[in-house]
Amino acid sequence: MGCCHHYFAPIADGDSAFTIDASTLTFGAGCLREAGDQARALGMKRVAIYTDAGVKKLPPLGTVTGSLKAAGIDYAIYDEVRVEPTDESFKAAARFAIDGKFDGFFSVGGGSVIDTCKAANLYSTYPADFLTYVNAPIGGGQPIPGPLKPHIACPTTSGTGSEATGIAIFDLLAMKAKTGIQSRLLKPTTGLIDPEVTRTLPSTIVASTGFDAMSHALETLTDISYAQRARPARASARPPSQGANPFSDMVAFEALSLVGKYLVRAVNDPADAEARAEMMYAATLAGIAFGNAGCHLPHGMSYAVSGLVHEYRAPHYPQEVPFVPHGMSVVLNAPSVYRFTASACPDRHLDAAQRLGADLRGATPADAGEVLAGQIIKFMQATRFPGGLGSIGFSERDLEALVDGAWPQQRVIKNAPREVSRDDLRELFRGALSYW
Repeated sequence: MGCCHHYFAPIADGDSAFTIDASTLTFGAGCLREAGDQARALGMKRVAIYTDAGVKKLPPLGTVTGSLKAAGIDYAIYDEVRVEPTDESFKAAARFAIDGKFDGFFSVGGGSVIDTCKAANLYSTYPADFLTYVNAPIGGGQPIPGPLKPHIACPTTSGTGSEATGIAIFDLLAMKAKTGIQSRLLKPTTGLIDPEVTRTLPSTIVASTGFDAMSHALETLTDISYAQRARPARASARPPSQGANPFSDMVAFEALSLVGKYLVRAVNDPADAEARAEMMYAATLAGIAFGNAGCHLPHGMSYAVSGLVHEYRAPHYPQEVPFVPHGMSVVLNAPSVYRFTASACPDRHLDAAQRLGADLRGATPADAGEVLAGQIIKFMQATRFPGGLGSIGFSERDLEALVDGAWPQQRVIKNAPREVSRDDLRELFRGALSYW
């Protein structure tokens, strides 16, 4: 294969194949109005609609329910999704699904809503002790027994890409850290991605979700190669987080190009409909990319940041409790990480930086980490983002707790292109405390 350059060269005992998990998605202005017809085509007669209290008040939910009514489909709304789900909120959502005896699911909201709907579908279809399906070593990591009920995802933010992945992330309250459930069977049956829904999003939300999309694409490109991962005992056991591969590269590069061109515009000008639509498309592409490759250190470290937040409350998000948005908790680690990982695949780091608009004239492989880190920092500054973990309340005193919170995330940490020790992780968090 011409696309399989040296990064994908085979090694002894490495995997010799990768899986392309294509998504069935509809993208375009006004496509939420297709909800009823899409549901009817999937045989839905009574559906659960998952959303949160904020989105419930906005036009997208009314568009979906109106379309379902017109199609003669019965529905019930669950609007108690948490902005950052927990194991307890997943359980409550599953109870609603069990009691309602639904034959299909809709999620209308951001990544937290879509992930909650995935979990409700899973645990109502195949009830089990909660940790049964949760990623090992935190949970049992047991495979999902079979297909789930139809799920139509309708994202209202431009970053998570959850409509294209088989991943559901949540806070495990007992550990004060994030973990998740991962299976190709969790992926929504289809998605309706309507860029009109992002026109009223506040700037902080556009920035946070946009940096999440950027991070999905960057981590996809800088993952360990699929050929470097151990060959699975059975082909069916090949994980979605299989490592960088030619397909994920192609999609991630396009996503990064769009982010590089449109992220700052989308954040700083709510009236820039083109930029907001292109960021919605970039987010979906990035979701497809990392859904076929996996994430690594920035995401693995982010789960500790979110779980250990002190008093920081991000603007434009619920203010009742301290809260770091997911995309913020990810990108604040990113420059530190890429200074560390660049030596493993400098050409990929330089290519990624160029897609984000970096000038590579005079840059050498030895400069790759600093070039990519510097480009990410420019975007953080241009969107008035915090300048590091220190800006949201963390300090040297938190380093050990952050390492303890991140270390169990071995599923994603091991997708990094370099081996990572606890000492490495401590220095990565130290490097993320302040960038300017």
